[in-house]
Amino acid sequence: MFLTIATTGTTDRPATDLGFLLHKHPDRAQQFSTAHGTAHVLYPEADAERCTAALLLEVDPVALVRRGQGKGRGGAPDAALGRYVNDRPYAASSLLAVALRSVFASAMKGQCAARPELVGRPIPLRIEVPVLPARGGAALVERLFRPLGWSVLAEPLPLDERFPEWGDSRYVRLVLEGACELAVALRHLYVLLPVLDDAKHYWVAPDEVDKLLRAGEGWLEHHPEQRLIVGRYLARRRSLTREAMARLELERLAEADDAAVEEIDNAVDEEADTEEKPVPLAARRREAVLGVLRSAGAARVLDLGCGQGQLIGALLKEGQFTEIVGMDVSMRALQEARRRLRLDRMPERQSRRVWLVQGSLAYTDSRLKGFDAAVLSEVVEHVDPERLPALEYAVFGVARPRTVVVTTPNVEYNVRWESLPAGRVRHADHRFEWTRDEFRRWAGEVAARHGYAVTFGPVGPEDPEVGPPTQLACFVREGGEEGAKGGEGTNGSKGVGVGVSGSGSGGWGWGEGVGGVADGMADGGHNGDIRDGQGIEVGGGDSGPGDSVSSVSSASSISAVSSGSGKEVAA
Repeated sequence: MFLTIATTGTTDRPATDLGFLLHKHPDRAQQFSTAHGTAHVLYPEADAERCTAALLLEVDPVALVRRGQGKGRGGAPDAALGRYVNDRPYAASSLLAVALRSVFASAMKGQCAARPELVGRPIPLRIEVPVLPARGGAALVERLFRPLGWSVLAEPLPLDERFPEWGDSRYVRLVLEGACELAVALRHLYVLLPVLDDAKHYWVAPDEVDKLLRAGEGWLEHHPEQRLIVGRYLARRRSLTREAMARLELERLAEADDAAVEEIDNAVDEEADTEEKPVPLAARRREAVLGVLRSAGAARVLDLGCGQGQLIGALLKEGQFTEIVGMDVSMRALQEARRRLRLDRMPERQSRRVWLVQGSLAYTDSRLKGFDAAVLSEVVEHVDPERLPALEYAVFGVARPRTVVVTTPNVEYNVRWESLPAGRVRHADHRFEWTRDEFRRWAGEVAARHGYAVTFGPVGPEDPEVGPPTQLACFVREGGEEGAKGGEGTNGSKGVGVGVSGSGSGGWGWGEGVGGVADGMADGGHNGDIRDGQGIEVGGGDSGPGDSVSSVSSASSISAVSSGSGKEVAA
C-alpha cells in the first residue's frame, strides 16, 4: 500500500520544508509499528526544487485476521476473496487512512514547533495513490475531490493488461494536484480514502462521529456530496449518520450567523436540568455482581452466558480482573460482543485479558476449570428445568470455581411491572421464573450437594411486600481452613463466615446501596489448578482444532501454553 506527497520549491522556500511539516527528516528512512503491520516513511527525492515523501504500509494479513477478521460492520466487501489472500495489503483503504493519522499526527493537526511560520501556508502539492479502490468509479473520485480545489486524474486500472477485453477493474490510479495546506490535504485523504473504498477494517463506534467532524472541519459542511461522505464513512449506521448530519447543519448555521455552535444549540439548559434519572436494573445488576467479585478478590472470571458482553466490558475497566472468559451458546451473540467490546481496536495487552468462546452449560467443559469466579447473570431462567441438573454439574461439579454468582428474576416482583400482563414472564425465552423461596431452595440444595456455602441478597429497590426485582445468590466453595466468624456488612448488615479454598477466609454482608452488595470479603489463598483447552479463541484469534491450551493458575501468576507453538504467554 503506497502513497506519495510531492512539492516544489525555490531557493528562498526550499521544497525540503516538507520534512518540517511532516515531522520526518528527508535524510532518514523511518518505520513505525501499526496495529496491522509496519509503516515506512522515506524520501525518494529531496532537494530545494523538489521533494517527495513516500508512505509505504506493509500490512500483515495474519494480524488483520486475528484483530478483526479483516472486516468492519457487516463484513468488508472483499471478505469473499479469502481471510488471508485479498486486496487489503495493496489497495489504499481505511488501513492507509489510519496509518496517515498515526504517522503524520502532528502534521494533520497543523502543528510544527520547529518552523511555525510554515503552518497554514498553501504549498503546491502533488499526491499520488497508485491503487485506490473506488466504488462508484472515476466519476465519484472527481465528485469528491474536485469541489475541494484539486485537479484530479482518476485513471481506471484494467483487470488484466494482457486481456483488455475484460474491461476495467474497480481500482483507479489517483493523482491530485493543487495548492493546499498540508494539514488540510491530509485530512481530505483521511476521510475520503475509506469513503471511496466503502468499507472499514474496524467496528464503527459512536466516537467515529467526532473523528469525522474534526477531520472535516472547514470543508465537509459545504461539500456537495456531504450526505454520501457521512453515510459511507460511518458504515451507513443510521443513528450515527443522523447525529453527524445534525451537527454539520448546526456548524453551517453557526457560520452563517457568525456565532458559536453553543449559541445556536441552546434549547436545553444543562445547568437547570437537575432531574435525577433512575438507574436501569441491568446497571444495578452489573454493579451488584462487580461488588461480589471485588470482595471475593477474584482475578480470573468466567461470564457464562455472556450475551453481548456488557458485563465483560465492565470487568475490563478494572485492573483486578486479569483474565476474563465470556462463553455463550450463540455465535451471533459472541460476534456482537466482539463488536461492542471493539476487540479489533483494543491494545494487544488489553485484548489478551479477554477470551470469547462458544459453549453450552448443558455439557461439562474442561476449559472452565481453574477460575476464581463464575457469573451466571440472568442465565438459569433460560434453561429448561429438566436440564438444570446438567448445568449444575457442569458448573459446580466439574468447573468448581471458588466463587459462583447467580442472578435471576424474582417472579413475585412482576406484579409491580405495569406493562407486564398478569401471568406472563419478563422475556419470551424464559422457561420459568422463581419466587424467592423457590430460588433459595434450589440454591441451598446445589450448595449442599457440591460443598459450597451460599448467601442471598437483593438487586434493585426492595419492595416490602414482594421483594426486589432481581435476586442474587453468592456461592463460595468450602474447604481449606474453617471460615472465620463473619464480619459486619455495610449499613449494619450481618456478615456470613465462609471457608475459602486455601488458607484464608473472611466475612461479607449485604448493604442497601446500588445492587445491595456490601464489600468486605477477605481474599484467601488459592490452590493452583491445571486445565486443558480445546481450540480456545483468545482475544480475536483462533487456535487450531488440534491445539491444546493449558494454564496453571496461582496466587501471583497465570501462564498459557499452546502445544501448537510451544510458546508461553504471560497473562
